[in-house]
Order: sequence, then C-alpha cells, then structure tokens
Amino acid sequence: MSIFSKIKSAIFGEHGPLGSGHFGTPKADAPAPAPAPQTTAAQPAPTPTPAAPTPQAAPAQAVDVEAVLSGIASKKGSDLNWRTSIVDLMKLLDLDSSLDNRKELATELGYTGAKDGSAEMNMWLIKAVMRELEKNGGTVPANLKD
Repeated sequence: MSIFSKIKSAIFGEHGPLGSGHFGTPKADAPAPAPAPQTTAAQPAPTPTPAAPTPQAAPAQAVDVEAVLSGIASKKGSDLNWRTSIVDLMKLLDLDSSLDNRKELATELGYTGAKDGSAEMNMWLIKAVMRELEKNGGTVPANLKD
C-alpha cells in the first residue's frame, strides 16, 4: 500500500467516502424484483404495469478532513502541528514519518525538488497531501492546501 493510501485510509476509514466505511454513505442494496404473477390458461395474462422509478442513492458525503484530524488529535490529547507539518500529520495517524517514507510519498505525489527532507520538501508535501485528499473526496479548507 502506498504511503498516500495509508494516509487516506487513516482519515477516510477503510472504504473511503464512497464506500461503506465509517465516514462514507453505505451503499444501498438494489430492491428485489417482484415475483411474477401466476397465470392459468383460463386467465388472460395481466397487463404489465410500468416499473416504479428506482430511487437514486443519496450522494456520498465528503469527509471533512480538518474535523477528522482535529478529532483524532483531541482523542489522543495530541499537540502535534499536523496542519503545517507532514511529519506531525504522519505521527498523528500512527504512520512512519521517517525520511525514507517521506521520500517515497514525495515520489508518489510528483515532487520534483531534492528529496532531502528539507523544509521546502516537507512544506510541499503537507500541501500536496491535502490537495490529494480533496481530490479523493475530502473537504479541505483553502488554508491547508495553498
């Protein structure tokens, strides 16, 4: 599993905002078809009635990334600065925040600078992670991704 996938899974839950995980809307089961009426040779076949329109499933709710992360931090009694630090975000989510993992994450997300753990790389990573979370169904405030 990629580093970003681990981050996304930790925030969105196992199935993400479109699945049946904790933060998603459960998928509705399709209604069972009505049994066909029984006919005999003496009875004419019933006139088929038009099928009722199938109700559309409610749209999946987007995951409020900031609220989820704030909730995790609150439950843990954490004072990690996950809003601006990729290292702290990864620690908050109980992920390995080593330089090797951050390099791998930088590669996954398309970072083109030196993958040396610099402040520049780490600042780029936290913003890129937030933008990717938004692309994957999260609601992220502008100040966390710009």
